[in-house]
Amino acid sequence: MPAAEPAGGTQQGSGSPDVAALIPLVRRIVTARVPDQATADDLVQETLARVLAASGRLESGTLEPYAIVTARNVVTSLWRDQDRQRRHQHRVVDLRPPEAPDEDVLVQEDRAAIAQALSRLSDREREILLAHEVAGRDTRSLAAELGSTAGAVAAQLNRSRARLRVEYLLAAERIEPPTEQCRPVLLAISGGDRRRQRDVDAARHLLECEACGRLSEPLMGRGRTRDDEVRVPVRKDADVVAARHVARELATRLDFSPTDLTLIATAVSELARNIVRFADVGEIVVELLEAPRRGIKVVARDAGPGIDDLDRALLDGYSTYRGLGLGLPGARRLMDEFGIASESGRGTTVTMIKWRDEP
Repeated sequence: MPAAEPAGGTQQGSGSPDVAALIPLVRRIVTARVPDQATADDLVQETLARVLAASGRLESGTLEPYAIVTARNVVTSLWRDQDRQRRHQHRVVDLRPPEAPDEDVLVQEDRAAIAQALSRLSDREREILLAHEVAGRDTRSLAAELGSTAGAVAAQLNRSRARLRVEYLLAAERIEPPTEQCRPVLLAISGGDRRRQRDVDAARHLLECEACGRLSEPLMGRGRTRDDEVRVPVRKDADVVAARHVARELATRLDFSPTDLTLIATAVSELARNIVRFADVGEIVVELLEAPRRGIKVVARDAGPGIDDLDRALLDGYSTYRGLGLGLPGARRLMDEFGIASESGRGTTVTMIKWRDEP
């Protein structure tokens, strides 16, 4: 809520600044100490109210110093009140976490999902997996018993684990795969088999199938600790804002200039808008590059109709909707590197890079 200006905008004494003119100064002092925007607005309002009330008693030239001291005191009072509430919270609130009433139900559902997932494995897969994970048998002893090799048993275990993860998610989410392609795609993702993912056209399937797109997230995120890559599904206008925000946040880590941050955010917005307008569904992948140069890489892919005439689409000023008017050529001009691949009926992939100007 913006701070109110004093009625009539009267001058507070000869040569002293108007109270309204103090708003930027007071706001800078408060926002530097209070990150929450709503709280900061309230404190600015309170500070101005106090300054206005005291203005008639102040000498000429003292209004600004008084506003500075008042703003600091208002913030200090807020901190003191918050600290008091924190120290006395135990008197009125039981801080012990309550027992979840459905905890037993959740445990039972989880066990049922695991049992169902195990039942969907073959007898051989289930026996080897349980012998290794539960009984603690190593791959060498299992290989000797099965007349195989330790490497073959290890590969079998990896495939069984990948399938178990998929079947567990399906059972836990109570989802029946809507198409015959769903399980092969999820298995390829769970096992991290990139060649198999290409064979089953996993990237396109994930964009088209909402169920697999949701289930793929925990499968792809398994064991990942990277925070330098973020994927943003793009289906509606709100996702355009989310993609722009993610790109700007990641680029900030590399200390891009404010101008470059704006260029990156604008280019990402244009690609995300293209997905929403022309393809209905897609994703934006934003990745930080650290070596050999520092920069930010943006990949926008969709499963839309594709672009029949790439040369025309890359002409300056070409746009088929009323957006910012930049389109693909504008995005290309804003970034340092730009590449596009499109196939009719199979979608479009755009790759852009903005390099950090090193001192």
